[in-house]
Amino acid sequence: MRAFDHPADVAHAPGFFLMRGALRPNYEVPARAVSLREGLARLGVAAETPALPDRAALERVHAADYLDWLSTAHAAWEALPGAGPEVVANIHPSPEMLAQGGRAPAGMVGQTGWYTADTACPIGPGTWDAAVGAAGCALAAAEVVAGGEDAYALCRPPGHHAYAARAGGHCYVNNAALAAVAMRDRGAGRVAVLDIDSHHGNGTQGIFWDSADVLTVSVHGDPAGYYPWYVGRAHETGGRAAPGFNLNLPLSPGTGDDSWLAAVAAGLARVAEFQPDALVLSLGFDASEHEPLGYLRVTAEGFARAGEMIGAARVPTAIIQEGGYNVDLLGTLLARFLNGFGR
Repeated sequence: MRAFDHPADVAHAPGFFLMRGALRPNYEVPARAVSLREGLARLGVAAETPALPDRAALERVHAADYLDWLSTAHAAWEALPGAGPEVVANIHPSPEMLAQGGRAPAGMVGQTGWYTADTACPIGPGTWDAAVGAAGCALAAAEVVAGGEDAYALCRPPGHHAYAARAGGHCYVNNAALAAVAMRDRGAGRVAVLDIDSHHGNGTQGIFWDSADVLTVSVHGDPAGYYPWYVGRAHETGGRAAPGFNLNLPLSPGTGDDSWLAAVAAGLARVAEFQPDALVLSLGFDASEHEPLGYLRVTAEGFARAGEMIGAARVPTAIIQEGGYNVDLLGTLLARFLNGFGR
């Protein structure tokens, strides 16, 4: 299997993280990528450095105004009197504001609330470069898959919480969506996205909500008690233009291997019914029983078995790295999963 990794990820080292009203160190740290690289090395996989995507490739998924803001946000933030070291919103537009014609303001503080969904996506001096590097990994993997092979993209920062015009949940550019659209552009008539990160892939769902040629399936912790809180429920089945092309499989807290794997199997059954030409797998390891913000209780063996199940589907697959924050175990879990995938 070919793999892609970009060294720009180290430039993104967020510090801000707000948890239940308390500030604590951010979990989405460069050490995550170090551990994942070690996992690839155990398998004898040498990751390639991809080319950086051009603006047109990013605009296949993301709004131009959002990309303009994201690429310049930190410099503009630094120019504010008394600004902190990272771009973090202190207000977001409420549904009432939007219903009454709310729009993006000219000021940087207001724009930050407009273009971010939460406070879990601080922007530092190297965030844009890292996000573009991660996007390059996803697009390189998509190119391989368009040729009929499988590929792994070590994307950091992750991407599945990013909407077309909004960052959130450690995510700035939606790498999985970029890969899916790139596959469509290369001739795949149908593309499925299967997300097994422990958090609902809300950004990916939002981007493809009205697309009947991209199926989105997410296996995740129940948002009744877990991020992203407001979406990810079973009744969300797609927009008016694509009813039935979104499947959410939320799971109760503490769910372990058997029920998690049953949900993965249900997701794969829907994928098989869709008969895709290519598959994007949003792979997160934060369903692990050893995850610092643990909600699910999946073992290393569970991830290996999931790899076997997904590999057995025999669909050309771009594996896009999403979450997972236990840096001591990430490499091991990746190696177990890819060994199970086995192609």
